[in-house]
Amino acid sequence: MARTRTTKKLAQRIDLNYFKRPTPLKRAKLFLSIVAPAIALAWIAWLVFTKDTRVYSSGRMSEAHAVLSNNCAACHLQKAGLFEQKTADSACLACHDGPIHHHVAIKQVACSECHDEHRGRVNLLAASNANCTQCHSDLKAAGGTSNYANAVASFTGGHPEFAALRASSGAPPIDHGTIKLNHALHMKSIRRGPRGPMVQLACGNCHRPAAAPADMTYGDAHYRDASTSYHPSDELLLVRAETLPRRNAASGRELMAPVKFATACASCHLLTFDKRFDEGVPHDKPQVVHQFLVSKFTQYIAAHPAEVRVVPDPNRDLAEKIPPPAVRVLSPAQWVAERTADAEQLLWRKTCLQCHALSVAGNAVAPAVATSAATLPVVAPANTTAQWMPHAKFDHQRHEGFTCTSCHEKALTSTLTTDLLMPGIATCQTCHAPGPDHAESRCFECHSYHDWSKRKEISPTFTLPSLLHGTRW
Repeated sequence: MARTRTTKKLAQRIDLNYFKRPTPLKRAKLFLSIVAPAIALAWIAWLVFTKDTRVYSSGRMSEAHAVLSNNCAACHLQKAGLFEQKTADSACLACHDGPIHHHVAIKQVACSECHDEHRGRVNLLAASNANCTQCHSDLKAAGGTSNYANAVASFTGGHPEFAALRASSGAPPIDHGTIKLNHALHMKSIRRGPRGPMVQLACGNCHRPAAAPADMTYGDAHYRDASTSYHPSDELLLVRAETLPRRNAASGRELMAPVKFATACASCHLLTFDKRFDEGVPHDKPQVVHQFLVSKFTQYIAAHPAEVRVVPDPNRDLAEKIPPPAVRVLSPAQWVAERTADAEQLLWRKTCLQCHALSVAGNAVAPAVATSAATLPVVAPANTTAQWMPHAKFDHQRHEGFTCTSCHEKALTSTLTTDLLMPGIATCQTCHAPGPDHAESRCFECHSYHDWSKRKEISPTFTLPSLLHGTRW
């Protein structure tokens, strides 16, 4: 008879307590559930004992504050054994000052709102645009009237053209300097001096950072080493007082130094005044030039007394001029006065007038108009602009890989002194724009926030042992 197998009989063969029996997997799970937390607790206890805050830190500190990584109490207040999440301004001001933005406080902003820590080795000065646009996106509504653009979202969004290049009262922007210079002529092959060879000038022959040694290719050491009666700063236009100063000292390579006659022009633009002398007059005020001429001619006639007998040069006679006597015998004083007057006529009407604007009694000196020998002209102030963008930071050294004409392309075609050769904002936006393939374009790259002229001196509070061992809790 066949055996009958039912589900009930089959179920009776199953051990209902099979899940209670130990297995290798269950033993491993039990071991890990006990040992792992124990190891974690021991690790945390060790970090607390050694005062290593990385176990509960929000992230790595910036490079500037890396020395405080084990000293949370330096920035965070401690209450009931715990540190507050936010950092108080007083903690920041205990080490370094953060003076106001402008003399009119529009909005009080906490230090940590712009300078966010625990983001790794980042530059704390690199604040986001949102920190700036919370006021500058609607500056007029936030703080009343303003001298600046009232709605700027980013460098490529709403930022106006640079102030130096914006029209004023309908008039186009100009360079107010008075030194006459044809850039287009000097950018081409040009003759060096009256009888010199043809040369090709480069921008660096004239324009150099203040800290860089002067390129003397077209300069003259005699003029460079000579003292002058005027100070170089007298030639410059003053930077506006509202400019925010830099936090760190300038290196001298950020901006181009004003071009000097002694280092860039002297070997081509000679200041010779008489064929009896090889040297030129000083590059100085007319009063100094006059005294130099009188002294030179006085010394010369004392050494050459026979030249008081003057024979006219027929090659210098003019058709409308009354012929002078065939021979004249002058006193030494008369001879010096005549030679000085002739030399000054050459200088005032041609040599100096080629670059400078001269006037006598308020009237401009023209090449065809003679000036009185007893009246010295007045040289117009150079009015050289040393800094075209006083509200922005710019560093030529960071752009030294680019040719000058890459940005100052107008120099190739400029023929007038009044031409403003500054690059516009569109030129800068070619490189400075959002995105990984562009240079930094956030506000902090060009603009300062704090007015460091109002900074306060800070009394130091840290000691070296406390920084090394984190004992200041």
